[in-house]
Amino acid sequence: MSHEADFVIVGGGSAGCTLAARLTEDPSVKVVLIEAGSRDTSPYIHLPVTYYKTTGPKFTWGYHTAPQANQDGITAPFAQARVLGGGSSVNAQIYMRGIPRDYDDWRDVYGCDGWGYSDVLPFFVTAENNDRLSEPLHGTEGPLKVSDQAYTHPLTRAWLKACQQMGMPYNGDFNSGDPSGCGLYQVTNRAGRRSSAANAYLHPVENRANLTVLTDAHVTRVVFEGKRATGIELRRGTVLSTISAGSEVILSAGAIGTPHLLQRSGIGPAGWLKDAGIDVLHHSGEVGANLQDHLDVFLIHELTGIESYDKYKKPHWQAWAGLQFALFGTGPVTSNVVEGGAFWWVDKNDPYPDVQFHFLAGAGVEAGIPSVPSGNGCTLNAYLVRPKSRGTVKPGSNGQGPIIDPNFLSDSYDLKRTVDAVKLSRKIMEQPAISGFLSREHFPGTKTASDAELEDFVRKQARTGYHPVGTCRMGSDEKSVVDTCLRVRGVEGLRVVDNSVMPRLVSANTNATAIMIGERAARFIRGNR
Repeated sequence: MSHEADFVIVGGGSAGCTLAARLTEDPSVKVVLIEAGSRDTSPYIHLPVTYYKTTGPKFTWGYHTAPQANQDGITAPFAQARVLGGGSSVNAQIYMRGIPRDYDDWRDVYGCDGWGYSDVLPFFVTAENNDRLSEPLHGTEGPLKVSDQAYTHPLTRAWLKACQQMGMPYNGDFNSGDPSGCGLYQVTNRAGRRSSAANAYLHPVENRANLTVLTDAHVTRVVFEGKRATGIELRRGTVLSTISAGSEVILSAGAIGTPHLLQRSGIGPAGWLKDAGIDVLHHSGEVGANLQDHLDVFLIHELTGIESYDKYKKPHWQAWAGLQFALFGTGPVTSNVVEGGAFWWVDKNDPYPDVQFHFLAGAGVEAGIPSVPSGNGCTLNAYLVRPKSRGTVKPGSNGQGPIIDPNFLSDSYDLKRTVDAVKLSRKIMEQPAISGFLSREHFPGTKTASDAELEDFVRKQARTGYHPVGTCRMGSDEKSVVDTCLRVRGVEGLRVVDNSVMPRLVSANTNATAIMIGERAARFIRGNR
């Protein structure tokens, strides 16, 4: 098999699908989009309520972290999507952008000229098709369907009242620039169907003559002539082949896949590459460095007097919900489960909220998080939105997969404030609006009370929030991996377009930002042409 294209995009995730659709708007541009995983045909992907069934090995890489030095050596699952649509096909569909300061700091602190909030906002707006909100902060004509929730569990509404009783105002738009308070998340689904980047951007244009989409195709390396990227080598089954790129190779494989592919192609810290037996094409000291992620901590409660989504684990209730959806397009099948949210402070010296909450009217919904013995529970998770710890993605030896070390809690500030987030979570759950529905705290349990016990709980039980970024940092300095137009420094014809280019993690879920980066990159590339 041999293909030739102007642009070869490696990774059919949120940014990759966006970029492929935008570039092929020009009929003179030929694009090949390559995804290592399968097509997104499973109903578990498209029905909002079943997102939790997509984080297993069928749709992810099955990664685990390296033993965590600051978490008693635990090795935790680290799910990264391996399916067309990438993270947008397996996430909980929450539409969040972060705060204006995130992007202004990209510009002012990290030297990313052209990436301040006023620069990126038009690309969020261009991408968005919102069913309630409009200009100037929201879009109504874009491909990505953003909606209010079609169904919200009564327990979620009780939790929102509890947040207000604790002192949080109600916030009707977390993306207004001020996320403080509690509210219902807007979601990337509509009419009971997920709006992934594949559904929103790629599938409507997949019949374009200038677009080829290859799935189940694993890219093994970038091909170079000298220091110019000229294509990629890929494997489908046992067959190796190459695809030539006349203009650029674009890596959109995410904050784990992209640095790993660069490293396997000889671009990265020379010492790491030599240790892994990889010939060095170009020493780039920060490829795979600067890994950032939200560290999630979970509280599980057993319920009384109300039934959560847990009841739909029983076959007859599943059938009932399925019938309601089939006949009327309504009911719990249309819920993303992660319905309630809030942003608040655990560090009062921070001018912006520094902790984010997700409330789920169910327990054991996410992998590795316990259910309750009665089969009727709820979950409240929390994480610091701007953690200080930094980790790495290193190449494995002998062609093995990436060594993922988020290095969680390496900064003592993160441990202290995550403990504070647990305390704040408990304060919310003590409020009258919801406490009457709680029979007991199942996890970690009220016996975990002292600061030392809570620190031990955080170290042993906190886990990824599925928001890795930063491993191919963008910047204006020579140490940055890519420049502010996302071109890889030190080589030619190679660009990175995904969340790995973030110099710092945004203060929220990251899918919307990945799509914005895809939109922004398309403008750069079309401008160059």
